[in-house]
Amino acid sequence: MSVLAHVFEATGMATVALGSIRKQIESGAPPRGLWCDFPLGRPLGKPGDPEFQHRVLEAAFALLDSSEPVLAVFDQAIPDSGDEMLACPVPPHHDPDVHPAVDEARGLRAAYDRGMAMSDGRFGAGRVVDAADIPTAIEAFIRVAKGTDWKEAGIPGLPMRVSHDIRSYYETAALAMVDHAPAAWASTRWFYDQTETGKVMMAARQAMQEQNAPQPMWFYLTPGDR
Repeated sequence: MSVLAHVFEATGMATVALGSIRKQIESGAPPRGLWCDFPLGRPLGKPGDPEFQHRVLEAAFALLDSSEPVLAVFDQAIPDSGDEMLACPVPPHHDPDVHPAVDEARGLRAAYDRGMAMSDGRFGAGRVVDAADIPTAIEAFIRVAKGTDWKEAGIPGLPMRVSHDIRSYYETAALAMVDHAPAAWASTRWFYDQTETGKVMMAARQAMQEQNAPQPMWFYLTPGDR
């Protein structure tokens, strides 16, 4: 984005870049930059807090008054301890004839639909796999985790993109079952540490690595810190 800012400025368009990682915005050196010490994925800081978000935007727009390169620091940081997890119950197992992860995903469908309605459809699955096909996609990763070659397991698209839809399905459902905006990455930690499907994705990632799959295919099944 810092590079694009220079391109736009060269055409006469004034820009302001917001950055969450100080080293990156410093090295990118946009004409006007605002470093916000917020968790990644939350460029305006606090979900559901328009007053705070407007303060961030006001600080950013104020930089347009400068005709010289400037890097400002927003006056409030939002720490992320890295260990907070969403407290969200998963549905009890219902169908003993299917894998627990598939049963779990089916049981979350009503919550997922509520989450989609709450967000006006802005979030959720659908980049590669629609919500209705999430259980089938999970079954493909179950086969990988059990030893089937990833190319023959029936994964309905690039593995990392399918895994993103699966995680989005779960996190959208989770947000419908809590009464607050969770800490950044708390729902992701919940997915990998508390759900059956999270365990499947971790096992499938390990299996694909052992099968010598190309690194992007298995590495990006989960966030890099996993």
